[in-house]
Amino acid sequence: MSKTEIRLAGFGGQGIVLLGNIIGKAASIYNKQYAALTQSYGPESRGGSCRAEVIISGAPIEYPYISNPQIQVILSQEAYNEFGANAPEGTLLLVDAELVKMDKPPAAKTFTIPASRIAQEMGRSVVANIIMLGFFSAHSDVVSHEALEKSVVDFIPAGSEAFNMKAFETGYNYSKKKHGPA
Repeated sequence: MSKTEIRLAGFGGQGIVLLGNIIGKAASIYNKQYAALTQSYGPESRGGSCRAEVIISGAPIEYPYISNPQIQVILSQEAYNEFGANAPEGTLLLVDAELVKMDKPPAAKTFTIPASRIAQEMGRSVVANIIMLGFFSAHSDVVSHEALEKSVVDFIPAGSEAFNMKAFETGYNYSKKKHGPA
């Protein structure tokens, strides 16, 4: 059975762990796959490095830690420097272009979105992670778009469903408009 390893990295306060939870639930509950989530963050609750790693598989997962992520979502310069800049060819690298400057293109298949700027333009910078999730959905079929939509609604605060779904679709549509079909 196939297995996909996903690394989500940024800094505390960006909703990195929330993204991992949304993806894991979408895969396990709505797509009937197996999923494992591990998370790591610095001693600071906000501003320190933060990472969530998700494994999705069609078979039970025997070891919950990733060794070779096929997909990386990068939301900070520090995370890019540590993980994204040297991502190998064949890795799908999704980067917030507002927060990460790439001196030279990495070997990985890289797509960028100004998620933080789009979130600010929408009036709520806290949805940059959900915009990035929509962007992820447009570039990867490891979890279905519909499962991700359902999982977003499960995790966000009541009363903010419409706004968060708008953010999710904004990220998805940005990719389709800028990059075409995945």
